[in-house]
Amino acid sequence: MPDLHFEKLYGRDEGKIICGVDEVGRGPLAGPVVAAALIWPSSGLPEHIESAIRDSKQMSKMRREALFPALTGLCRHAIAEASVSEIDQINILYASLLAMQRAVEGLGVRIDRALIDGNRAPKLDCPATPIVKGDSKCLSIAAASIIAKVARDRLMEKLALEHPGYGWEKNAGYGTAQHLEALRTLGPTCWHRDSFAPVSELKALTK
Repeated sequence: MPDLHFEKLYGRDEGKIICGVDEVGRGPLAGPVVAAALIWPSSGLPEHIESAIRDSKQMSKMRREALFPALTGLCRHAIAEASVSEIDQINILYASLLAMQRAVEGLGVRIDRALIDGNRAPKLDCPATPIVKGDSKCLSIAAASIIAKVARDRLMEKLALEHPGYGWEKNAGYGTAQHLEALRTLGPTCWHRDSFAPVSELKALTK
């Protein structure tokens, strides 16, 4: 269960500004990668909200959606993206780091330390600490993961209305059987990642 160990370790209780950062969307065949940065409030959050926070991957969509307005309303946060074209140009790893960098910059305040989910940190103007499986250990990272997940899922649901048939409203762009079949029958869209094998292979066959 995530807690505030890392935030306290780096001085939260002494007034240091600590943010948690996570990204969502490395694996999908379509759509941007989305990151969120979040500062845990100095006064904390209501116990029923704090105790409900988990790694977003371990939560149902209903639970994430229920927490989203509380987290975005009570916590200073920022959401940012790296586009499909950026993913194809610089690869998904560096695009993910870029989205996280933009999210931290979007907070609009001086950060004393950023806690980053994963084993690499983006280039920031503040010290950064990568935490492997941070979304299951660190509350501010876990909360950021929920915000990023909900934001990206909502975006993919919107794009699904513009590009029906791929099932993005359910699969969020991941390579499900429905999505792969639609790629073969409908072809790729402008939201598909050309650098990802199923898409690049299909495009090579249709040249």
